[in-house]
Amino acid sequence: MKKIFLLFFLIVFSSCKKEVSKKNVIVENKVVKQSEMAALMLTMYTTNLENKKMILEGESPTNYPKDFSKIYSATLTDSTDRNASFNAFSDFYLYTLKKVYNAPKDSLKIYHNNTVNSCISCHETTCIGPIPRIKKLLIQ
Repeated sequence: MKKIFLLFFLIVFSSCKKEVSKKNVIVENKVVKQSEMAALMLTMYTTNLENKKMILEGESPTNYPKDFSKIYSATLTDSTDRNASFNAFSDFYLYTLKKVYNAPKDSLKIYHNNTVNSCISCHETTCIGPIPRIKKLLIQ
């Protein structure tokens, strides 16, 4: 009886050890590739964060980021997300962003928040994960 228990214990112990090592190999070899759109949106986030800081300091943002027009052509993580709704949200985002760069100082906060809210609106329909982070761009 002891031999059976010992054999059972060795089998269980050795099989658990193999599973752990397989999990470690899978985790170590995992490569995450960022889409062009994800990279562009990180740049958009950074730009809007810089705009927020400038506005809070009483300054007006300058140098509209023309690269943001790549929103229409950047490769998406899921290509099926590019549809009429996505294009409409893209149009609206760029429209509201241009307003920030042309706004009088007393309206900058409103225009900036409109831009951030356009991001949130789009992300409410697709890819909701970044919404909490995007909301931090709002000026209270």
